[in-house]
Amino acid sequence: MSFHVVTGAGSTGTATALRLAESGERVRLVTRRGTGPAHPGIERVAADATDADALTALVDGAASLINCAAPAYHRWLTEFPPLAAALLTAAERTGAGYVMLGNVYGYGPVDGRITEDLPAAPNSRKGTLRARLWADAEAAHRAGRVRATEVRASDFVGPGAASLFGATVVPAVLAGEPVGYPADLAAPHSWSYVGDVADTLIAAARSEASWGRAWHVPSTSEASAGDLARQLAAAAGAPEPALSSITTAELARVPGFEEMLAEVAEMAYLYDRPLLVDSARTEEVLGVTATPVAVVVAETVRGSAAGAV
Repeated sequence: MSFHVVTGAGSTGTATALRLAESGERVRLVTRRGTGPAHPGIERVAADATDADALTALVDGAASLINCAAPAYHRWLTEFPPLAAALLTAAERTGAGYVMLGNVYGYGPVDGRITEDLPAAPNSRKGTLRARLWADAEAAHRAGRVRATEVRASDFVGPGAASLFGATVVPAVLAGEPVGYPADLAAPHSWSYVGDVADTLIAAARSEASWGRAWHVPSTSEASAGDLARQLAAAAGAPEPALSSITTAELARVPGFEEMLAEVAEMAYLYDRPLLVDSARTEEVLGVTATPVAVVVAETVRGSAAGAV
């Protein structure tokens, strides 16, 4: 029985910890408050993951360190670097394989399908940060100090998914209420189901072929935001969605999004054009395939009824 450390107990960290535990692995789940799912195979620990010494002690003996933790979106630039540095240090000191959960921000705007071999070309502060975090881990890997890999997801979907779509569109559509979304509602878009993200993280942690390179999560759907909203409404028996395209300035007037305006605005290029993520390499080498979107939609509806959305 292997031992793995997972940091962060959001929707993806929870799914990763549960999948590992249910497969018979031992999991130590590290969060600031010791939260997470109750399972006999999961040890929940309260600790500050930016404390490299404390984290090293918790990771010692682990086969892998899988990071699903992230600061609040509007505090990425100040809080992500010390978190990433502590994670990398703990992996180097202990020899645990380091699996980073990332995204597609570092590529910048791309015409056509996004593959893992595209060079970093960020055009945003957060994209520049994500590219730098992977460059640091990749450099440590090339120097032989650590085994590192990054799993890159697109917009999250599924119960409790932390994404702009999940925070704005999903609850409104399932409640039968009108909602605005700052996107081209007809543009095809890759969506990453949190369960598929967890499966890709675990497959990367278990595969010797994963180290030193990035991997894309297979997309559960490439539906437009408008089409995905209609699928959710149909599955829930809700009215036809009253979904409209809005500007980021209009989004800022939505309660709770005022301080997020600058953060969302610089990422607008992800939503005003097609965004298609290629995952052929992940499917072929790591053996991960996407969950059918109908299953994801049904889970999201059930999660909403249970209070997960």
